[in-house]
Amino acid sequence: MSYQTLEVTRRGRVGWLVFNRPEVRNAMNNAMRDELRLAWTELARDPEVRVIVNAANGKSFQTGADVLELATDGIGMERYRKSVEAWDMGFTSWQLGIDKPVIAAVNGVCAGGGLHFVADADIVLAASDAAFTDPHVSVGQVSAIETIALMRKMPAEAVFRMALVGRYERMGAARAQELGLVSEVIDPPERLHDAAQELAEKIARNSPAALAATKRALWGALEHGLTDACRAGAAELTGLWGHPDQAEGPAAFAEKREPRWKTD
Repeated sequence: MSYQTLEVTRRGRVGWLVFNRPEVRNAMNNAMRDELRLAWTELARDPEVRVIVNAANGKSFQTGADVLELATDGIGMERYRKSVEAWDMGFTSWQLGIDKPVIAAVNGVCAGGGLHFVADADIVLAASDAAFTDPHVSVGQVSAIETIALMRKMPAEAVFRMALVGRYERMGAARAQELGLVSEVIDPPERLHDAAQELAEKIARNSPAALAATKRALWGALEHGLTDACRAGAAELTGLWGHPDQAEGPAAFAEKREPRWKTD
């Protein structure tokens, strides 16, 4: 389908969901919020897509809610408030329960609500010119959902500093990697999308069923204590027993060929 605020493409077994409002630093308006739900779902349901890369056109990755729209259209803030109260935001992969691997490829500025997409990705790559900031308190808003989620990835004090200092400080890509917010810094920045595609292609060589079960187990562990998490992970492990990929993996290894994974 066609989108006004996004580009959704496929490169082999890799689906690309790209923010495409570069003129406003990819700020998320109502149209983008609606299209994100559709785009994530489209790529999740595509049997040819095994990995999803979330990236951006222009000089910024994502700058969160379109503050100008919120301030002027009369319905933006109310609509957003209702979606939060109902816990039905549905614009990131985690909120929609996407079980395909998701890579966020961050360039330029990632601010405010843009941190949702970093917190909810499975792997984050950052261009060397990337910078992260959370201006919520600087515009009279509460920093909560994104920063709470970020505490799964990085030390709590670093998250507190980002949330409390607001727009008056930015975290560079190198520091973000030191703190565990991103796993790799790409230099020069122009290589970011190629690096994301290369990593996605490596992941896509693996069993789709095993990838999905692994992702559910690891994310589920964040919701439980150690024992409950291990029990839930064990259920995912045994749930894959008998799946064709379990026989195909060893057979392909023994025969020194690429596996032929079951994709449905």
